[in-house]
Amino acid sequence: MKKRVLCLLTAAIVVLSLAGCGSGSGSAGNGSSSSDTSGTGDNGVTASELHIAIQPSAAFIPLYIAREKGWIEEALAEYDVDVTWNDFESGPPMNESLAAGLSDIGVIGDVPTVSAIAAGQKNEVVAISAQAADSYAVLVGTDSDIASAADLKGKKVATVIGSTGHNLVQKYLKTADLSIDDLSSGEVVNINAGDAATVLANHEVDAVAIWEPSVTRLVDNGVAKIIGEGSDCGLAGTNTIVAREEYAQANPAVISTVLKQYARAAEAIDTLDDETWEKVAEDLSLDKDQVKSILPKYNFSVEITQEDIDALNDTIAFLVGIERISEAYDIGEYANSSYYK
Repeated sequence: MKKRVLCLLTAAIVVLSLAGCGSGSGSAGNGSSSSDTSGTGDNGVTASELHIAIQPSAAFIPLYIAREKGWIEEALAEYDVDVTWNDFESGPPMNESLAAGLSDIGVIGDVPTVSAIAAGQKNEVVAISAQAADSYAVLVGTDSDIASAADLKGKKVATVIGSTGHNLVQKYLKTADLSIDDLSSGEVVNINAGDAATVLANHEVDAVAIWEPSVTRLVDNGVAKIIGEGSDCGLAGTNTIVAREEYAQANPAVISTVLKQYARAAEAIDTLDDETWEKVAEDLSLDKDQVKSILPKYNFSVEITQEDIDALNDTIAFLVGIERISEAYDIGEYANSSYYK
């Protein structure tokens, strides 16, 4: 059975009411899922439900394909596990849902992955959804004379502070022996991701650092052009699949099933039918051709490698450096590759 829920809860609502992000039978108010996760069944399943958190990023295209095809529901039917899809706009509210036990597994970027664990959230990194360095880019207006990192000295650069885009700005400036201090007013201008087109078009800033699918939308709409990407400055662009530790360890067969269907969808990309592509494109607010044009930027790898661990640890170091988390730790201690073999 497939259920979809649009989740727009604030942290306060999630923490205080622990309600509103699930559907059907309701959610428990003690930080655990409505499904029973005590112990592990003989078949690797104790739960009767799985709540999947998803957000509109091209880094998670295989999960959108699996959802449109109904493959996860089909595969979990053998375990009598019902699936609910929780839709989010970004990673932080997804983390709130996981913390409240309203979601059990989700696809998420590097910053919210490591930030949640640093804050004490009991999550496991169970797979890598995508490595996508060039899905992150520094953009300038189409009429701008700025062409390189060196040209950003003394300019206004905007991004979502504390995001991977912020990390990109630091790394890109470093290629020209510059730092944030060399920007106008010695700081990055903080914006919401959805405001990138407006601030560029209105010349409120000289450049923005943003990610797909916004990069493609801004370029195709004639608003912006790319001057630098993640691969130009050592940004890995690692995105993960995380699960609540309690749920995952009590239901390893469920987690393994989700990961296998994710990998199945990734393998199906080259031969996917147009009808499904149209649906996925609609999910991402792009057209079908735009989605296909950005696919080469992504490696939907699934398996966790040491390179991925190093990239996530680099994100931790970045967040420590801007004082978003208090101290460094090794994300490898929270990665569990046993669910995907």
